[in-house]
Amino acid sequence: MRKRHNYKNLKIWQLGLEIANDISDVIIAFPKHEMYDLSSQMSRCSVSMPSNIAEGSGRTDKSLNNFIDYSLSSSFELGTQLLVANHRKYIDNKTLKNLENKIEEWQRMTMGFQNGLNL
Repeated sequence: MRKRHNYKNLKIWQLGLEIANDISDVIIAFPKHEMYDLSSQMSRCSVSMPSNIAEGSGRTDKSLNNFIDYSLSSSFELGTQLLVANHRKYIDNKTLKNLENKIEEWQRMTMGFQNGLNL
């Protein structure tokens, strides 16, 4: 019998959801012309982080490992988009640093979790 992970109990899912909600709160103030561009990309990336963990949690550890890779890729993409948003003056340096720190913590936790999977 294979082990399944209850994603709602995973700290990486919980922090990923928190980051997605933080991004949602930040992009609401972006200019309207960004709605289908940067705002949309940032929203999709941030939502993808916990979503891929949730989707992979019901599968084998090997399959979950792939979903975690997708999730990590989205987090790196989001980090780049935050730098673009900061350059365009949509977010200030403090907001950038706070979000970067949270994403980096999530990445460390997620890679640690990934290393503990039985592949």
